[in-house]
Amino acid sequence: MSKPIQHILVIRLSAMGDVAMTVPVLRAFISQYPDIKLTVLTKPFFKPLFQSLPNVEVVEAKVKTQHKGVIGLYKLSKFLKTKNIDAIADLHNVLRTKILKCFFFGKKVVQIDKGRAEKKALISGESFQQLKTTHQRYADVFETLGFPIDLSQPVFPKPAKLSQDSLELLGSNSKPMIGIAPFAAFKGKAYPLEKMERVIASLSKKSYKILLFGASGHEADILESISNTYESVYNLAGKLSLTEELNIISNLSLMLSMDSGNSHLAAMLGIKVITIWGVTHPYAGFYPFYQDENNAVLADRKQFPKIPTSVYGNTYPEGYEEVFNTITPEMIISKIETALK
Repeated sequence: MSKPIQHILVIRLSAMGDVAMTVPVLRAFISQYPDIKLTVLTKPFFKPLFQSLPNVEVVEAKVKTQHKGVIGLYKLSKFLKTKNIDAIADLHNVLRTKILKCFFFGKKVVQIDKGRAEKKALISGESFQQLKTTHQRYADVFETLGFPIDLSQPVFPKPAKLSQDSLELLGSNSKPMIGIAPFAAFKGKAYPLEKMERVIASLSKKSYKILLFGASGHEADILESISNTYESVYNLAGKLSLTEELNIISNLSLMLSMDSGNSHLAAMLGIKVITIWGVTHPYAGFYPFYQDENNAVLADRKQFPKIPTSVYGNTYPEGYEEVFNTITPEMIISKIETALK
């Protein structure tokens, strides 16, 4: 008779959005199976995403230094074996994780089914229907291990207490806070900045405090310029740690984001999210967790019938760079105001 599973290694190394999408699933697991321990293997930068989860240990995979290559992964496996892990839930399923799993011979291992065939049919136009969500694909891994998870009644953490640095950055007024993350990894997912600035300008005239999120460097420079142009607009890019940004996000009234990582960061904390979609589409399964489907602002598929042209927004046919012309700033503002009522 096999030993009952008491300790699961959960592997999810990257990217930001995908790591964030694991958090609501793990939170549900912990609630429904409080006696089972989880150890999460992820990159050091993502460790703060799991700070609100009890009974979860995070192990850092330093894949660019001490855990680089096959030898580095072998060293990592030797350390992980000291944790007395009973089973492995691979929520990443790439070459690196396949190699790592080889060192756990005899352990029960289940990896995510990414649904590549269904996604290929969706972007080729062969089929246009809602695919299984990524959250459910993660949950399916645990169900195969013997732990079905109900995701229908999530519980979210309370808003975090803000640090003194954060409070000083946000100013003294107590207006409701709206987060705006205007960037995305690929052009096909990024709403034109000049249009987004019109959204920011309009919202800044209302009774909201607008917080701008982005990466340090070029994005931070752009957002700093915008924040200096309008009242009640604050640039956070490059000024805070990820932990401090997450704590601020947990205090938002709403997040406006592309189909990008920031939407999933807000959703994992139970914050309302308005998402803007260009050449990608929620049907691919990457809609933020537990969000109203009406909170998606979609490009007009009648004018651009090949949407979604790709899962990640990195490829699109000629002319499809114009998809965002079908989404006006007024449409986005209306969605925000409806969601906040």
